[in-house]
Amino acid sequence: MDNKVDNKITIRSDRKDDYTFQYKGEDVVLKAGSILSIADGLHEVVLPTCVMKVFNNLIVIKDDVK
Repeated sequence: MDNKVDNKITIRSDRKDDYTFQYKGEDVVLKAGSILSIADGLHEVVLPTCVMKVFNNLIVIKDDVK
């Protein structure tokens, strides 16, 4: 089986505002309410602290930690 398919991760925003994280050292903005997929998994992803839920290969971004 193709290893890239196994590592694919999807990030979904349930936030009212945009969420900025880093991918391969660059800032990426996940727009509020949007979804994106990353083909090579989380090896190059840095997610700032926030409330999130993880379901298999889906990460749901919630509100900031207070």
